[in-house]
Amino acid sequence: MDIQENKKLVMDGYRLFQTGDIRNLLDRYHDDAEWVGPDSEFVPFAGRYHGKAEIAQFFEKLDRAVMPVRFEPKQFIAEGDTVVVTGDATWMARQTGLTYDSPWVHVFTLRDGKVERFQSYYDTAATERALHVDQPGQAAAAAQLHH
Repeated sequence: MDIQENKKLVMDGYRLFQTGDIRNLLDRYHDDAEWVGPDSEFVPFAGRYHGKAEIAQFFEKLDRAVMPVRFEPKQFIAEGDTVVVTGDATWMARQTGLTYDSPWVHVFTLRDGKVERFQSYYDTAATERALHVDQPGQAAAAAQLHH
């Protein structure tokens, strides 16, 4: 595939994610695809996933933990078999009700018209703070959002 086809494949994947069509999104991944996110013992969807079944588990864990309020891919940069996407998101932690902003960068490596590897970079500290209310001030803020 050429660079434009690679960019289109990735753009289509974001559209599928935004409409909740994870099954068709996963069809764009190789059976042995690797999904790599930052490690965090406090983020239930953090870490590495190998193969479509584990990547599907990532999306299930993500959905249980957070809900996208805003998810905007901004820039698509492609060279060879790599597509890099920058974007911004606002998420709401389901357990606490807290929202947080998280700029992100995704790096896709493609092979034969499908994603072979996905690497995600995002603000793990903001995610951890929203998911885990540790301080009284955060608990009060979470309570305000629920009422």
